[in-house]
Amino acid sequence: MANKRSKKTQTWVAVGAIILIALLLVWLTMADLWGDTDVAACVTALPAIL
Repeated sequence: MANKRSKKTQTWVAVGAIILIALLLVWLTMADLWGDTDVAACVTALPAIL
């Protein structure tokens, strides 16, 4: 019974990882299309906000 539960958990972890990777790819694609890929500008502006 424990082996069945472990396999079920591994399946859901794999599904979750695949969904997160897909969302990351969509997010990076949209940022690239919008030209919003300058992460350094966001990091340097952070101390000014604090």
